[in-house]
Amino acid sequence: MLLPNILLTGQLYDGYDEEYDCPILDEDRVVDELDNQMTEGGVIVDYHGCDFFPERWFHVVFVLRTNTNELYKRLETRGYNEKKLKDNIECEIFQVLYEEAAASYKEEIVHELPSNNPQELESNIDQILKWIEQWMKVNNS
Repeated sequence: MLLPNILLTGQLYDGYDEEYDCPILDEDRVVDELDNQMTEGGVIVDYHGCDFFPERWFHVVFVLRTNTNELYKRLETRGYNEKKLKDNIECEIFQVLYEEAAASYKEEIVHELPSNNPQELESNIDQILKWIEQWMKVNNS
């Protein structure tokens, strides 16, 4: 499930942030909208933050990390304005998303994965698929 798609189709935002050129997320409405789907299980959430998602939703959390040079190139290519670009780079330098995940969920379910190039992307997919397969063996038998 790609959260940005649900945000736009489900009207789960509360205004628009001109400075960052993006919708302002209504976190309570997002949780309310997704709660039934998440309770059923078998859902993957792809989003750039996690501290407002209930801990009970997840069996594992993967935080993708990118070196700042690579991240800068990616965000510049996307056309991020200077403030948004700078703030995203600082978040990566200070491990904000990793620390947010570590503070929000049990330590043993939070994992960092490097995401700098296509080879690491492939490796991440393999690792996540192996984790899913193992989880299904343990929980569906």
